[in-house]
Amino acid sequence: MSVAYDAVVLGAGHAGCEAALALARMGLSTLVITLNLDSVALMACNPAIGGTSKGHLVREIDALGGEMGLAADAEFIQMRMLNTGKGPAVHSLRAQMDKRRYHERMKRALEAQENLDILQGEVSEILTENGHVSAVRLSGGVNTEGERIACRAVVVATGVYLKSRILIGDHVRESGPSGLLRAEGLSASLASLGFTLRRFKTGTPARVLGKTLDYAEMEVQPGDVPAPHFSFLSQSDPRPQSPCYLTYTNEATHAVIRANIHRSAMYSGLIQATGTRYCPSIEDKITRFADKDRHQIFIEPEGLSTDEMYVQGMSSSLPEDVQLAMLRTLPGFEKVQMMRTAYAIEYDCCDSLDLLPTLEFKHLPGLYGAGQFNGTSGYEEAAAQGLMAGINAALKIKGRPPVVLSRDSSYIGTLIDDLVTKGTDEPYR
Repeated sequence: MSVAYDAVVLGAGHAGCEAALALARMGLSTLVITLNLDSVALMACNPAIGGTSKGHLVREIDALGGEMGLAADAEFIQMRMLNTGKGPAVHSLRAQMDKRRYHERMKRALEAQENLDILQGEVSEILTENGHVSAVRLSGGVNTEGERIACRAVVVATGVYLKSRILIGDHVRESGPSGLLRAEGLSASLASLGFTLRRFKTGTPARVLGKTLDYAEMEVQPGDVPAPHFSFLSQSDPRPQSPCYLTYTNEATHAVIRANIHRSAMYSGLIQATGTRYCPSIEDKITRFADKDRHQIFIEPEGLSTDEMYVQGMSSSLPEDVQLAMLRTLPGFEKVQMMRTAYAIEYDCCDSLDLLPTLEFKHLPGLYGAGQFNGTSGYEEAAAQGLMAGINAALKIKGRPPVVLSRDSSYIGTLIDDLVTKGTDEPYR
């Protein structure tokens, strides 16, 4: 069967959603392909949008016609302006999200968008003709094995799924995040096209059962009333907000970690990839900041339909038994039940110095990169790149000049300029 689109987007995470919507809204026939339709706009780590600098990115995404701000305003369960004790330039809006409803809201936006088709499947190969992207080839589907889809542009927004593996202590599993399938074939195709692939690492904390926590031992963190919003199109919303909570590690926590740090995948040598400096594991925190006698731990709800709580600040690759022991040293966690184990994840990504400021690859016209594939970390950074890659791919197909934001005019411009002129040796935030 012969199928053709103007553009194909690989991945429907935060970068892929914005890229696909931008292309379709600019009038191009677009196909977005994802390994699992249930992971569209998945919040595999923190169930939140915004925060320091990131909130600025969301506002810029909104100003450029992106979807993230609108989706966050629709599905937040808490809104809070950070850094209000400092000057207004660093005030940053952060929204605690209902992660399931955010996924559903963004999936509906894709489904309703004119010019946009959505397919669950895996792309194993990017095809070229006369030095330009010409098609992608699918693999792994009952009805799509080997199917060729012709296109004029491809946006690679594969997140952390390329040849990814999960590490928990000495346990290693070839998997994408949250137990999802990983992408098997695309890395080899990219390498055959001359791309230099790198291995980066990120991680996520445990999720715990809320009813086993003693919130009276923690500091409550309420939302702002009235609730602010991200989008210029949104109105103030009086809905009830869910509280978050603050607790701290202590010497008992640190003693458990120090006694078992040799069992961490980060410290045993199992992990060879480069991790992010600005989102360190709890093992890294007590090693790098040995003079600190405690670290902040925020307890955040994952949504209104679940009692799972996200333990922000406790990212780890320690074994499961050690994770439970250290959690039970926290005030309010003495009887905690762990529902999902913290883990580290390694994955393939590109060298961002191979990109033009338009996010098109220098040596393969028609191929664009966005999000964690470009070496970044974070939903907002991914969405911003997806939006710009989609815009510029559409403009090139239309024969119009590109849009390149300067670093002195926008946070998005600074982000992209850093990537394409300085590169990054770690997941960029």
